[in-house]
Amino acid sequence: MPVDEATRVRKSASKAADRDVLAILVADPAVTVRATLALNPVAPPEVDAALACDRDERVRALLGRKLAALVPTLNDEAQAVLRQHTLTILKQLVADEAERVRATIADVLKSMPEAPRNLILALAHDPKIMVCEPVIRFSPVLTSEDLIALIVAAPTPDTITAVARRPALDARVSEAIVQAAHSDAIAALLENPAAQIIEATLDALVARAAREVAWQEPLVRRPALPLAAARLLAETVAVHLLEVLSARSDLPAALEAQVRDRLRRERPAVENAERPAKPESEIEAAWKRACRLRDTGQLTEQTFIDVARRGDAGLLGAMLALKASVAAEVVERAVALRSPKGLIALAWRAGLSMRSAQALQIVLGRLPPDQIIAARPGAVFPMSQQEMRWQLEFMFRTGR
Repeated sequence: MPVDEATRVRKSASKAADRDVLAILVADPAVTVRATLALNPVAPPEVDAALACDRDERVRALLGRKLAALVPTLNDEAQAVLRQHTLTILKQLVADEAERVRATIADVLKSMPEAPRNLILALAHDPKIMVCEPVIRFSPVLTSEDLIALIVAAPTPDTITAVARRPALDARVSEAIVQAAHSDAIAALLENPAAQIIEATLDALVARAAREVAWQEPLVRRPALPLAAARLLAETVAVHLLEVLSARSDLPAALEAQVRDRLRRERPAVENAERPAKPESEIEAAWKRACRLRDTGQLTEQTFIDVARRGDAGLLGAMLALKASVAAEVVERAVALRSPKGLIALAWRAGLSMRSAQALQIVLGRLPPDQIIAARPGAVFPMSQQEMRWQLEFMFRTGR
C-alpha cells in the first residue's frame, strides 16, 4: 500500500479500485482516507459495514449521508439485496451515540417520501432537537397519528414545539399540542399560519393569553380569527397590539370602532408614526407609581405581568429599574438597543422569572415574535449566569 497519504486518498475515492485495496483502506490510520472511502459510491457492502463502526464520528456521519441519499434509488427488485444491506447499516447509524451522525441522516431523509418508516420514527423520537426537528417538521412519512403519539411520548418539550412548527397541521394534532400545555409549543402553534385550530380551542387560548403575554401577538395576527376570539382580544390584549388588531380586514365595523376607542382612551398618541419623547412629568408620574408599588410590597411577578398586559411601558421600565436596583438609564439602554439578552439579564437580576422576561421583551423591547428569546424547558433562563452578568456589565459600561 502506498505510504503517501494523498495517494491513499485518491485510491479510496477511486471507482475502479480493487475491492481488496478498499478493504485494507478501511483500517487506514488517516481519517481523511477513511472519510473519502465513506463517500465512495462503489464501496462494497463489507467496507460500508466496517466504516459504520469507525472510531471517528465524522467518518460515520459521511457514510450515513451517502447511504441515506441512496434510499430513493433502491426500489428496484434487482437491488433488493443492496437495499437490505443499506437499510441495515442506516439502522445502526440512526442509533449511533454521536448526535452528529444521527443529525446528518435526519437531514438527508427529512423530505424523502421513500424513507423507511422505522428509521423516520426512530429519528422523530430522538431526544436531541438537532436530530428530531428536521424529520418532525418536514417528513412526509409521518402521519397525524404519528405526530399525536410523538406529542404524548415527547422526550422533551422541544419535541412538541417542533411538531407545532410543522406545516399544515390538522386540528387533531393542534388539539394534542394544546393539551400538552407547554407554553412555548402553544406559542409556536399560534405562529404557524397553516395550523388548523378549532374555534373552541382558539377561544380558550385567547382567554389564557391575558396571562401568557407571548401568545398575544401571534393570536392577533392569526389568518382566521373567530369573532368571539377577536372580541375578547379587544378587551385583554396589550395596548401596543391594538393597532394591529384594528387593522384586520375581517373585523366587523362595530368591533373595529371599539378597538380604536380603547386606543384613544389608553394610549392617546399610539396612532402617531413617531411618538415624541415623553414629557418629564409623565416620566416622573411613572416613577412615583413604581415607588408606591415598591413601598407597599407590590413589585411582584404578577404585577409585572399585569402591567405588561396593559402595555404600560413607562411604568414597566420604572418598576424594572427599582426591582433590579439599577439606574433608569441602564433599563433605557437595554430598551434603546432592543436587546433581548439585556432585558433577560435585568429580569434575572430583579429576581423575576422567564415569564416576566418574555413580557419585558415584548412590551419594553417591542421585539417581533421571531426575535424573542424564550425560556428553556422547565422555564429555565436560556443564558448562563456568567453570560447574564456580562450583559449587565456591558449595559453599565456603555453609559460611562
